[in-house]
Amino acid sequence: MSKPVPKVGSRRNGRISALKSARRIPKGVIHVQESFKNTIVTVTDVRGQVISWPSAGTCGFKGTKRGTPFAAQTAARNAIRVVVDQGMQRVEVMIKGSGLRRDAALRAIRRSGILLSFVRDVTPDAT
Repeated sequence: MSKPVPKVGSRRNGRISALKSARRIPKGVIHVQESFKNTIVTVTDVRGQVISWPSAGTCGFKGTKRGTPFAAQTAARNAIRVVVDQGMQRVEVMIKGSGLRRDAALRAIRRSGILLSFVRDVTPDAT
């Protein structure tokens, strides 16, 4: 009988989760996307790899409450909490959409203590 050959990098031995939590990310990009009924906040590193992507729906808001500025603020706070634990210090912010919710999300990002490199509005023109 020969010994079984262990798979290197398989998900069973727990190496992947250990590597993901050990990543230190000093700089990233926060994308805030507004739709009519939901707010999605996606945090990526500078290469575009997604780190966190909470939305107003995943934060516990249901129905029309997802479309409130407070729900957008809570989604932004949850996104920032994850990346601050991984060492993020400086971010670029891209905001898509219009309304009070994007202002609330941006306010939550500014209050978090992370330095903002720039804030860019990437809303497509409705022409």
